[in-house]
Amino acid sequence: MQNKFLQNRFLKPWLWLPPSLAHQLSPLAVDLYSNFFPDSTPAWKSKTWRGLVFKNPLGIAGGVDKNGDHLKSWQKLGCGFVEIGTVTPRPQSANDGKIFDRSLDDLALWNKMGFPSAGADEVFFNIRNFKDSSSIPLFVNIGKNRNTPADLAYTDYVGLLQKFNDVVDAFVINISSPNTKGLRDLASAENLRSFLKPICKAQQELPNPKPLLIKLSPDHESDDYKEILDTCFDQGLDGVVLTNTTLRRETKQNFSTEGGVSGLPLQIHSKQALKTVVSHLGADKSKKLIISAGGVMTAQDVFERIELGADLVEVYSTLIFSGLGFFRKVARDFNESKKGQTSS
Repeated sequence: MQNKFLQNRFLKPWLWLPPSLAHQLSPLAVDLYSNFFPDSTPAWKSKTWRGLVFKNPLGIAGGVDKNGDHLKSWQKLGCGFVEIGTVTPRPQSANDGKIFDRSLDDLALWNKMGFPSAGADEVFFNIRNFKDSSSIPLFVNIGKNRNTPADLAYTDYVGLLQKFNDVVDAFVINISSPNTKGLRDLASAENLRSFLKPICKAQQELPNPKPLLIKLSPDHESDDYKEILDTCFDQGLDGVVLTNTTLRRETKQNFSTEGGVSGLPLQIHSKQALKTVVSHLGADKSKKLIISAGGVMTAQDVFERIELGADLVEVYSTLIFSGLGFFRKVARDFNESKKGQTSS
């Protein structure tokens, strides 16, 4: 797979730029490139869940558009839904020092951003303005500010639920980023139930409460996933996003031990997490929304995740290595494959 991407490198000038500069310029590229496409969303494998209509099951992962600054552009690029964030209650900057890198040899990204966010107030207006004219499903990924103590973390999440409930379609609770100190501890057996209980209570008290999903780490063992899922669904959560970045370092490039890795090295772990969750849910799977993310690099990877049981699929790293035309390419590949099956 690496050879395929590297052979086409001369057609992807952004890969010749230093990673940090390419990352800084990417928002401009998203808005400019989207102007070549219509507003209409390509339809393939459409589905409806909880009254939400997904014209296709492919969207962006949390972390791509942290503040919802480019929502119209993602729709034009072909997303069937969008997850923005992670959003924190109060504005905060990225972690200190180097926060982003990539490896072309590994088809991997590394980051230790740590929830840089414009804050809930600014993101609210971005979302509201978009939803006034668009019906594309919009999920908001929510997290705590880094200076909020762990025992009060739930208050940040509750406040975000109350802030955004009227303008979003679903929430993703992020307790799996490796870049906020102590965040992953909230998923431990001794902390998870007490963390989720007040959040779920607050959600149920809202008028027309929106679905709650949780985003999990790829670094759990199979039994850990099962225990976490049982706790989450006992509390009334509606689905799961699998997975966030990994602490594993299975790359040729010597990334820092801080931060998380995504892209191709994450693929095997994200797929295994999906298989574990689908198997554990069994007949109850149809009651929950399962979103697969991590190491989805090609159209065939998207189709494979759906075959493995994912309802929706998200991408991040492949937008760097494949380009922003990925969403419409997947749509073309799917529809062409269906035509081929019909003609044969």
